[in-house]
Amino acid sequence: MTAPFRIAGKGRLTPARVARFTFDGAGYAGLEGDTLASALLANGVHLVGRSFKYHRPRGFLSAGAEEPNALVGIHRDAARKTPNVRATVQELYDGLTAVSQNRWPSLKMDVGAVNDLASPFFSAGFYYKTFMWPKAAWKHLYEPQIRSAAGLGVSPDQPDPDHYAARYAHCDVLIVGGGAAGLAAALSAAEAGARVIIADEQAEPGGALRFETGTNIEGKDGWAWASESAARLAAMDNVRLLTRTTAFGYYAQNFVGLVERVSDHLAAPLPELPRERLWQVRARRVVLATGAIERHMVFPDNDRPGVMLASAARTYLNHYGVAVGKSVGVYTANDSAYHAAIDLKKAGVHVAAIVDLRDNPQGPAVDEVRGLGIEISAGRAVTGVSGRQRISAMTVQPKNGGASRTIAVDALLTSAGWTPSVHLFSQSRGKVAFDEAGRRFLPGTYAQDCVSVGACNGTDELGTLLGEAATAGHAAAKAAGIKVGRVSKPKASTGERWAGGMLGAAPGAGADSKAKAFVDFQNDVTAKDIRQAVREGMRSIEHVKRFTTNGMATDQGKTSNLHGLAIAAETLGKPIPEVGLTTFRAPYTPVTFGAIVNHARGSLFDPTRRTAMHGWAEAHGAVFEDVGQWKRAWYFPRAGEDMHAAVDRECRTVRQSAGIFDASTLGKIEVVGPDAAAFMELLYTNPWQKLASGRCRYGIMLREDGFIYDDGVVGRLADDRFHVTTTTGGAARVMNHMEDYLQTEFPHLKVYLTSISEQWAVIAVQGPKSRDIIAPLVEGIDLSDAAMPHMSVREGRICGVPTRLFRMSFTGERGFEINVPADFGQAVWEAVWAEGEKHGACAYGTEAMHVLRAEKGYIIVGQETDGTVTPNDAGLDWAVGKKKTDFVGIRGLMRPDLVAPGRKQLVGLRTKDPKVVLEEGAQIVADPNQPVPMKMIGHVTSSYWSENRGHSIALALVADGRALMGKTLHVPMPDRTIEVEVTGTVFFDEKGERLDG
Repeated sequence: MTAPFRIAGKGRLTPARVARFTFDGAGYAGLEGDTLASALLANGVHLVGRSFKYHRPRGFLSAGAEEPNALVGIHRDAARKTPNVRATVQELYDGLTAVSQNRWPSLKMDVGAVNDLASPFFSAGFYYKTFMWPKAAWKHLYEPQIRSAAGLGVSPDQPDPDHYAARYAHCDVLIVGGGAAGLAAALSAAEAGARVIIADEQAEPGGALRFETGTNIEGKDGWAWASESAARLAAMDNVRLLTRTTAFGYYAQNFVGLVERVSDHLAAPLPELPRERLWQVRARRVVLATGAIERHMVFPDNDRPGVMLASAARTYLNHYGVAVGKSVGVYTANDSAYHAAIDLKKAGVHVAAIVDLRDNPQGPAVDEVRGLGIEISAGRAVTGVSGRQRISAMTVQPKNGGASRTIAVDALLTSAGWTPSVHLFSQSRGKVAFDEAGRRFLPGTYAQDCVSVGACNGTDELGTLLGEAATAGHAAAKAAGIKVGRVSKPKASTGERWAGGMLGAAPGAGADSKAKAFVDFQNDVTAKDIRQAVREGMRSIEHVKRFTTNGMATDQGKTSNLHGLAIAAETLGKPIPEVGLTTFRAPYTPVTFGAIVNHARGSLFDPTRRTAMHGWAEAHGAVFEDVGQWKRAWYFPRAGEDMHAAVDRECRTVRQSAGIFDASTLGKIEVVGPDAAAFMELLYTNPWQKLASGRCRYGIMLREDGFIYDDGVVGRLADDRFHVTTTTGGAARVMNHMEDYLQTEFPHLKVYLTSISEQWAVIAVQGPKSRDIIAPLVEGIDLSDAAMPHMSVREGRICGVPTRLFRMSFTGERGFEINVPADFGQAVWEAVWAEGEKHGACAYGTEAMHVLRAEKGYIIVGQETDGTVTPNDAGLDWAVGKKKTDFVGIRGLMRPDLVAPGRKQLVGLRTKDPKVVLEEGAQIVADPNQPVPMKMIGHVTSSYWSENRGHSIALALVADGRALMGKTLHVPMPDRTIEVEVTGTVFFDEKGERLDG
């Protein structure tokens, strides 16, 4: 197989290194180093896809990540089918299999092309207007049809067998972009001694130097200088050079997300290699050297295969050695396209004509073109092309009207100028400013510690660009605290001129034109669509964007945004800056779910957290349940016991002797600082200023709306130190809640918050014999009731290791919670267990814990509360400081609806049949004979069999529940209605006498 458009002696690939591949079943040959796009073009293949809406034939527009047309599926095997891969980015490997998308039955004969004929019915916003009636038809009729007729590739139908990696990295300077500016900045920062990460999306750094032929830096050809600079950087210990790596998102505090494509370019990747690696980088300073993106010309039928950007044609020629046609035309409004004509002409390709919208183009490139004998048609426009699946000619006429002529071409290169790539700058919350002279948006006001250099900063001249970038790299190293000397700036003796350009529709694509002049290729948005959106009342550019979908495709409007903006501004009769710019959002280019999900799949989808005592519980036959991410011992069955028997035994043993419980999963937060008490006063409903050191208090935390957010026991260790416990599931959100208020509402307070949930293992010993069990093990703490009463905390030692010992109870029995460093958790547990066995104690799990606490009426946030329960509703008014004037949620509690009669209140329920255990969540009614639908007045929140009471118990939220004490209510179930009596919430030891044994 030969490649008819491969030019001998051109490009940088090795002819002997052949890679064979297929596209839509046809076999071709390319070279190692090709992209799929360059290999197809080398074989004369221009038709590679069909458009989203109209199914028009589409070819390659670009040679990079901005490509909107050439989206293909890459199939490695039955399980590895990746849709929507840009052929311009996919590197070729031997055996690659690619398929076109969004066509049936074939790419050349696509019946969906009938949509092009019906395009008057599919104008901008048609889906908002057409498919509104009947309403029910959208889901069952319209949506399935639209999804099958439009769209991109087919989603994989098998689990992804590949694996992905993730890395966190810190550096002094992160440089995004490996073109001339990025390399100069990296060299300057690295040679000063800074820790540098430089990332570039291409396989080799160099940027525009890949295709430029007129550059000379430090006496070398531009590409040679780039290759040598990259090699120097790769050899430096303080530099990490990441190729095939795209910076897709810029977040707060100089946090940048990168995706590295590790093995997609390999024919047979090693099994241990990840497919992609997610880099999460935090940098002291970010240097954005993201370059600029060439814009296409907007003219009738500008989407035909064979019409592409001038810079893309230069890349295919100068880097890959591929000519995009045999007789090429150029349509431009700036100088850079002239260099493409020069390179093609010198390579032996016929350049039919350069059509320039400008009346009198001037400059060295223009003079060189004339010297090569290439025709320049100045002041003229291309008003159409011939050919459908590939162009065969272009129609040219004076831009102000007049006689037209047809010029035969098989490729047409276009350039409307260059758009600085300000996507990442905008993501950093920086504000862009419009450069009227260059007709472009440039970085304006910076929000983070970053700097833009080079083409993305509007710097066009190469020598100036290199100096600017080197200075930025030098300044970044200095800002990182490195002692730097004088900055060394690379010198450019020659460079190319990219002057001129236009925005919006070209002549022939005016408001009266009936032909389609495409602005956004991927979403089939035309100049006419933009104008229609304005005529129909869209005044905001964001509304125009959504009405037309301009810039909403996977290419994020890289080539189309400014054209669409200019057309909208012209139609509105406003200057471009007044109309504004749409928001640039992450990701910069599409990111796979695999890269984001990373290791979090299968058994690692959610981290499995185990306490220090997990191994002991497992060895002693515990049955576990998942609580959040934790594995918690649910119950400890003995021989012949089912769950109910085991839980009944555990509950009896705790009340009669003692039980030992692993409470390590409780959230634990240390609040430290001179203003710690003041902070606690504001975050909790309770008063804290007068709580003595060594004492504990049950605390309630509210949201702003007055509803219960979390609860837990808080111990004051010193005047400036609190040990806060939270619910197991609430640990992370309570920490975030506290930190949020500390940073945003109370930043004046001198307080430090530290999550210590994993640092302390917690062993709860509950029951009448609890003190007897721990007394032999405790050192330096007086355990007597007088010295350590209920709700107190002491610091000392147990089993020779430090402990924070709490006298507290979640069972209503005398109880202690032993906090020890997690590394010693199992050893201390085993010592406590050995003492416990002497007193007939048992290990108990979460189910017995739930029963025991319900017997005492203790709530669990998230079970007795549902986000709409206030302290009063839960019977916890006593935990709200009556003299407090401020705390989070105090104003919420004053809302009329939170103090109005009829609110649901927490009560107890006792079934008339003591053996019947209610279902949690069951609804409650006052009158079981009322017609359906019945009026529900509440629901069961907790329900258990209480072995200690000999009957079932339940807690419930019931409207005006406390006024219904002693009344009979009803719980309707599918097979019967259960009578219940409303009681208080405490079912065992109502006076609380057992807390002191």
